[in-house]
Amino acid sequence: MKKVAIHFATGFEEIEGLAVVDILRRAGVDVYMVSVTDRRMVTGAHDITVVADTVFEEMNYEDIDMIILPGGIPGATNLDAHEGLKAMIKKFDTEEKQIAAICAAPLVLGNLGLLENKEATCYPGFEKYLKGAKIQNEKVVESGRVVTAKGPGAAIEFGLKLVERLVSKEKADELRKGMIVD
Repeated sequence: MKKVAIHFATGFEEIEGLAVVDILRRAGVDVYMVSVTDRRMVTGAHDITVVADTVFEEMNYEDIDMIILPGGIPGATNLDAHEGLKAMIKKFDTEEKQIAAICAAPLVLGNLGLLENKEATCYPGFEKYLKGAKIQNEKVVESGRVVTAKGPGAAIEFGLKLVERLVSKEKADELRKGMIVD
């Protein structure tokens, strides 16, 4: 079974975080909701508070297959300010593991130089942070081991693309049909 860690910072975009968790769990992926604050309760950009499974300092990344970053403001900038998370993302890149980010969160990858010569997308207006990326005007963009997505309206497509990568296209298609996603 594949395992992922999705990271929640104060001000995260709730749709992007929770839709992805829901879709991945429907697919049988082992999802760890990780708070990058000092407590498990994290409040999103629209005052919805979630309880994460663990906090960053207690998370074991050894058998994690993918790191996922939901966007939102100030959620994405709070992720970008977390030195431990950025070090783990760099380690994942070095180990050639998968990384995914949606909305404003690709700025974290751009600021780390991980989008250089890769196709990527983000929430409109954040392109300047995707240093060296080949910006695409698509809802979801795959480029090697990195998946980026545009924003809240792309959250379901983003989640289904992650299922396709982690489980199978057949499972993603089954969920698409069952969830009535056109």
